[in-house]
Parts: sequence; structure tokens; C-alpha cells
Amino acid sequence: MDAALIVVAALWGAGTGLLCPRAAYRLSVEAGEAWREACPAGHVYAGPGRGWLGGACCAAPVPARLAAPLVTAAACAVLAATTGARPEVVVWLALAPFAVLLALVDLRVRRLPDRLTLPMAGAAAVLLGVAASAPGAGGAWATALLGGPALGGAYLALFLINPDGMGFGDVKLALALGVVLGWYGWAVLFAGAFAGFLFGSLYGLGLVALRRAGRGSTIPFGPFMLAGALAGVVLGGLAAT
Repeated sequence: MDAALIVVAALWGAGTGLLCPRAAYRLSVEAGEAWREACPAGHVYAGPGRGWLGGACCAAPVPARLAAPLVTAAACAVLAATTGARPEVVVWLALAPFAVLLALVDLRVRRLPDRLTLPMAGAAAVLLGVAASAPGAGGAWATALLGGPALGGAYLALFLINPDGMGFGDVKLALALGVVLGWYGWAVLFAGAFAGFLFGSLYGLGLVALRRAGRGSTIPFGPFMLAGALAGVVLGGLAAT
């Protein structure tokens, strides 16, 4: 285990996680609405990246400002610890902040914006192709490319069977997660996908037990898909060691 790599990964996660709350607030709008151009206090966003890059809005509570960097730092540290110095660790660290951002948006408005999901799938495929050409890669680019449409197709089938139980944004996110999980093979892809359903089911059952939701209630599923993918990548990284 490379302690220096883990520390660098955690610092990267904390730094990029600090940028997530502002972007999440701007993206957390209903379908058809324009992205938010000002914070709750009325201050117009400006600066790098046309105002997308920067700290949390001034009206955000302190816990909200700290949650994203802490979660991103923890995820990046775990990915670095389990993947090691293999070239794909760079891909995981690059994608982790966007995964946290997607989870934040889905938790707030139950949406997974195309602006994030579709580019994430393409970026994962391209970056893993670069990683596959580097010495010491722990996965296979061919199964990564096949994993995207395989998992996306499975989610599409579930969406067509029960459109009320799953959003089409989940289908698009599945494309990216399929690429990521497919890197380590079909067993990891299945394990990561299953873990997502397991986490979501346990959360839903917990809400029902606490009488905070009924059996027909829906939950934002993206965060659980992402958590399951993280679990799958961790397992794949450990198995490839």
C-alpha cells in the first residue's frame, strides 16, 4: 500500500469536492428549467469556468459545504488504497468528483443531468483506453467497452418494464458505470450492479420501517448505483492486486 498515493488521492478528493456544492446547486433544477445563475442570496456566479468552478454559495450551511469534500476525499483514498499505483487509478480519481456531483443533484431533485452522465460515459471509455496502453494496467479495455452497453441495456429493459420505478437518467448513468465496472470483468460488473440494487433496497426498507415512506414510494436511485459501482471497483482493484 502506497501511503503517499493515498494521501495525494485524499487531498485531490478534498480539493475537487469543495467545488461540488456550487455546481450541484446550479444543476439542481427541474426538467426544462435553465441552470441557476445566482446563489440563494442573489449573487450572480462568475469566475473560472463561467462561474461553474468555485466554492459553495454563501447561503449554504456549513455541513453542506463539508459533506462533499469529505465524501470525495474518502472515496478517492479508498480507490487509491485498493487500486494502488496501476494506471487506472488516475481514471478513478478523475471520475470520482463527478460521481459525487451526480449523487448530490439526484438527491436534491431526482435528476441525473445529461450534461454529466453522457460525457462521463465517453470520458471513462477514452481514459480507460489510455490506461490500457500503459504498463501494469489491471483490467481490460474490451470488456469495459462492452460493459457500458450491457449494463445500459439491462437498465433500459427495466425502465421499459416499469417506467415509474426508474428514471431514464439512471439508464444513461448505467452506461458510464458499465464501462467502469467492465474494466475488471463481468463478475465485477455483476457485483457492482447488484450492490447498487442491494443498497437501494436496504435504504427503501429502512424508510418503510421508520414510516417515512410507503411501499410504493420512489427514491433517487443514482447515489446507490454509484455506491454499488464504488464497491465493485474496490473489489476489482483488490482482486487485481
